[in-house]
Amino acid sequence: MLAADPALSRFDPLPRILTYDNFNHGTNGWTELIGNYDGNGDLSTVDDHMRDFRPPQVSNCTFFDTGTHGALTGDYALKLATRPYVGHTAVAIRRLTMARKGLVQLETHFTYKAEATLGTDAANNSFGGVTWDGNLHPSEAQFGAFTVATDICGDGGLRYHTVMRYRNTTVDNKLDQRWVYPVVPEPTPREHLEGKVKLAYGDDFTAPNPDDWHPASEPMAMCYNEVPTKVNWHYLRWLIDTDARRNVELQINDTTLDLREVPVPVYADRYDSLENLLNFYFSVRTHSGVRNFLYLDSVLVSVDW
Repeated sequence: MLAADPALSRFDPLPRILTYDNFNHGTNGWTELIGNYDGNGDLSTVDDHMRDFRPPQVSNCTFFDTGTHGALTGDYALKLATRPYVGHTAVAIRRLTMARKGLVQLETHFTYKAEATLGTDAANNSFGGVTWDGNLHPSEAQFGAFTVATDICGDGGLRYHTVMRYRNTTVDNKLDQRWVYPVVPEPTPREHLEGKVKLAYGDDFTAPNPDDWHPASEPMAMCYNEVPTKVNWHYLRWLIDTDARRNVELQINDTTLDLREVPVPVYADRYDSLENLLNFYFSVRTHSGVRNFLYLDSVLVSVDW
């Protein structure tokens, strides 16, 4: 059946397909992440660092020089776009629950870019130590990072995140190009309300301290393809185990990383009203103050339940 369907044959799912999101048909339930607010519905009580997350949008990947590019197949991809502010983040989240525990796999075809700009340091042929030489383009150093992650809860409120981030540049705009993971749980609105942590606008909501991100790979260069308006699609397959509460492996094109030894920190406190939570999110973050984009052609989530 998979081989007979061109839309599915580019994936390698587990036995049961849970969701298949083709963005030619809309956003398919991927929505903006917004922080919690008080019981009076006062949106001003949303935490500062989450108040301005940008929602996902359907995009036909149009650029100033080439016109409409389109997606891997069809006209539209899901686009996450930051504001041109250092540290700004855009997030798309998909909210599900678990019928049971076991292997869960997310697959997507994606691409990422910094916005093509004129009259900037990049246009003057240098940024972040990358100089235009007819092949390398300085805008590659203007892209910060993108993240794929989960938010999972069960067993009476035990909550954790599995998280993998492609850190294209460090926060000081130096090319890093490694997969990294956090060694602390993501700060939550309840922890902010309790005074345990306070984040400002532009702070990293997944793990604010750069020292809390550890490498999961050696440098892995992607196909950026020389300028910010050439789009090449990459394949990503991420396998986790919700029974063992761990990562299993991450495949990017022809490279597969064994993640079984990557720690997955859990929250010290229990969380109510989240039983069987199974959320997925993608985020993109700019370190340069230039708008950063993450495009998803389609997303497939499959399970071995």
